[in-house]
Amino acid sequence: MKKILVVDDEPAIVTLLQYNLEKEHFAVTTAGDGETALTLALQEPFDFIILDLMLPKLDGLEVTKKIRRADIATPIMILTAKDSETDKIVGLELGADDYVTKPFSPREIVARIKAIERRVNGQDSPSAAAPTPTASAMLTVGELQIDADNYQATKRGQRLSLTPKEFELLAFFAKRVGKILSRDALLNGIWGFEYPAETRMVDIQVSHLRDKIEDDPKHPVYIKTVRGFGYQMEVPHE
Repeated sequence: MKKILVVDDEPAIVTLLQYNLEKEHFAVTTAGDGETALTLALQEPFDFIILDLMLPKLDGLEVTKKIRRADIATPIMILTAKDSETDKIVGLELGADDYVTKPFSPREIVARIKAIERRVNGQDSPSAAAPTPTASAMLTVGELQIDADNYQATKRGQRLSLTPKEFELLAFFAKRVGKILSRDALLNGIWGFEYPAETRMVDIQVSHLRDKIEDDPKHPVYIKTVRGFGYQMEVPHE
C-alpha cells in the first residue's frame, strides 16, 4: 500500500484529502505544521507528500528545501493560494514536483498521484504517440546512461541525484533525441494531463535537469533551447 504524507493546518482540508485518498487505498499520515511534517519526512519513507505552503512553525517552502537537501526524492505536490504565483515558482525551484491551486478538487489530487504512480511502476506511457521504455530499457545519450528499470541515471559512470520528475523528463528527452518538443508536449507527456498555460513549470524543471546533467548549465550541450518552439535533446559532439 502506497504511503502519503498530507500536510495542512486546515483540518477540513486534511480530512477531505485523507478521506478521498484512503478511499483509493492509500495509507495516509497527516501533519498540521511544518516541523512535524519535516520530522516525519526525514524519519519515514513516503511515496508521496502533499504539502501546503502556508504552515505554522516552518513554512512549506522551507520543508521542501530541507527534504531535498536530505537527498529525499519523494514526489512533493505543493498546495498554493490562487494568487501566489511567486510561491509556486519558488516551490518548484526548491524541488517540488507539482502544485495544485486552492480551491481544488480531491479527484484532481487523486488523478495526479495515480498518474505519478503509474509512471513510476512503468504502467503508463508518457505520450500516446510515443514509445514507452520496457523494463529492461537502457538509454544512452553521449555520456549519459538512463536505466528505466531502476529509475536511475549516470554520467561518466557517476550516479546522478535526480528527483522522480527530473528522471521522467530526462527519459522523455532521451527517447526523442533530435526531436523538437514544445512545452505543451512536455507538460502532457511528463505530468500526464493538460495544464492551462503552465509552461513555466517546464522551464523550471528543464533548468533543474540541466544543473545536474550539463558540465556548464548556462551553455548546455544536451538539452538545447529552440527559441519559439521549445527544447531539443542532442548528442554532444566529441
